[in-house]
Amino acid sequence: MTPHSSTDRSETVLDLFRLDGSVAVVTGAGSGLGAGFARALAEAGADVVIAARRRENLDAVAVTVEAIGRRCLVVPTDVTDPEQCDALAQAAVAEFGRLDILINNAGVTSSAPATRERPEDFRAVLDVNLMGSYWVAQACGRVMGPGSAIVNVASMLGLIKSALPQAAYAASKAGIIGLTRDLSHQWSKRKGIRVNAIAPGFVETDLISEMSSDTLDEFLRGSSLGRTATQREIDGAVVFLASRASGYITGSTLAVDGGTSGH
Repeated sequence: MTPHSSTDRSETVLDLFRLDGSVAVVTGAGSGLGAGFARALAEAGADVVIAARRRENLDAVAVTVEAIGRRCLVVPTDVTDPEQCDALAQAAVAEFGRLDILINNAGVTSSAPATRERPEDFRAVLDVNLMGSYWVAQACGRVMGPGSAIVNVASMLGLIKSALPQAAYAASKAGIIGLTRDLSHQWSKRKGIRVNAIAPGFVETDLISEMSSDTLDEFLRGSSLGRTATQREIDGAVVFLASRASGYITGSTLAVDGGTSGH
């Protein structure tokens, strides 16, 4: 992908969303949102490098990406290890010759009263969600060229209070929003890498199915739409921020939360 300074009259607006010829890395791609993002990017035309800790989950996602007609490289990665993050970025370049898009999605959740949360549990959440996002962005930022895009996956709980005691999770996601602003400031002009974030609300994933209806109802009470999001609704935001359609957007966090953070 390369930045465009003028309008190509032969292009339609839908062409701006195409990712043909691009290579994307998706972390946390073994299941849930990350697996969906990998498929969506492939549908938009990108070849995809998928990363997570468990290879067996990644292999299943790779089958779905390749069925779309795109190439897929599986790279098992623990994002808390900077050396493995460097290896992920290098593997993408070695296989495809370039790296244009990073979807920084790997994350864990937790819920514990602040007076009883153990230090090691708090640190473990930040280690994956915030520090892991930084290590992957750092590694990919070293090899990305002008016109590239990073999309960090934060959460609406980085913007608003939670109905549950989630200090570690909320702190990590708020940190990702701050990290997004800083990396954008460092890299957008100097390196030509746009850095944005999405802040999703609750999405119809396996995690939601494990939540009690009372807890989910409490969260959805603040939503203008009064429902959870579909995977496709989050996919659209990710493809938008990864593509030339958002070419003049950087350092921003796009809330995809049904209006919850607007209250």
